Amino acid sequence: MNQIRRTAVCTMFILAVVVATFAQQVKTDFDHQANFTKYKTYSWQEIKPTNSLWDARIKSAVDGQLASKGWTQVDSGGDVAIVAIKTTQTQRTLQTFYDGMGGGWRWRGFGGMGEATTTEQDYKEGTLVVDMYDASTKQLIWRGSAEDTLSDKEAKNEKNLDKGVAKMFKGFPPGSARG
Repeated sequence: MNQIRRTAVCTMFILAVVVATFAQQVKTDFDHQANFTKYKTYSWQEIKPTNSLWDARIKSAVDGQLASKGWTQVDSGGDVAIVAIKTTQTQRTLQTFYDGMGGGWRWRGFGGMGEATTTEQDYKEGTLVVDMYDASTKQLIWRGSAEDTLSDKEAKNEKNLDKGVAKMFKGFPPGSARG
């Protein structure tokens, strides 16, 4: 019974590390001198690099969040200019698996003759950065970024995009009540 408990604890620990490693990271920052109450409209400047399918998805996710905040999109001449930058890169991680026979625990006095196998795994990580510029001064007033592991399933990537953008704009505009 003790062996089962050790194996379960080890498995839960490994799962927690894997989940934490691949969790979506969202960050925001803003110009503390900017008066966000004066901004009501925005215009898209560009998305770099371009990919028409993802451009539309990014714009839709951001447009939905800004509309919920009372902002209006205009074709040109908005109070704020928005630029989105998306990148992907290949990352490498090490995964260690134990055979369930107490491997890795011997030094703690639990004994056992288990073996550990470590393998390298590549995965794709995507980053989206959304920048907002005051259209009249051309100064950066707000930046949000979301970083997440990409799936080979487009539907999952779309869902993660929507979640990331929603997290980005959760406390937007700065100074508003956090929801």
